[in-house]
Amino acid sequence: MRQDCKYFESRTYANGETVRKCDLDLAPEAPWRCPADCAGYAPRMADVDWQHGTLVTPPTPPEPDGEGIAELLDEAEDIVNAVGPQVLAEVQAEQAEQAAKAQRRKGFFGRFRRG
Repeated sequence: MRQDCKYFESRTYANGETVRKCDLDLAPEAPWRCPADCAGYAPRMADVDWQHGTLVTPPTPPEPDGEGIAELLDEAEDIVNAVGPQVLAEVQAEQAEQAAKAQRRKGFFGRFRRG
C-alpha cells in the first residue's frame, strides 16, 4: 500500500495484530496494495520528507498465494457481516435491560420527577 497517501492508516494492537487500510475504502486488495490509478490518492502533507522508524508502520504481512486476494478478503468480510446482526441484538438487549433497571430504581415517585 502507498504509505505516503494521507488516507493510509496503520494501527498495531497490544496482541501484535496490525491493521493496514485505506480510510476511503478504495483499496480492495488491502493490506497488500492500492490500485495503480487510485482516484483518492493524495500525498501526506504534514510529514513530507520525514523519515519514519520501524515503530510507526510495521512491515506488510506476506501476500497469500494465488490470484484470489479480493475473494479472500470478501470471504472474511462476509464472516464478519454474518455475526453483525447477532452482536447488534445482544447489545440492544443489554441496553434495554439497563434501561429497565434504571426505571425500577426510580421507584413510584421517581416517575413524576423531572430530569
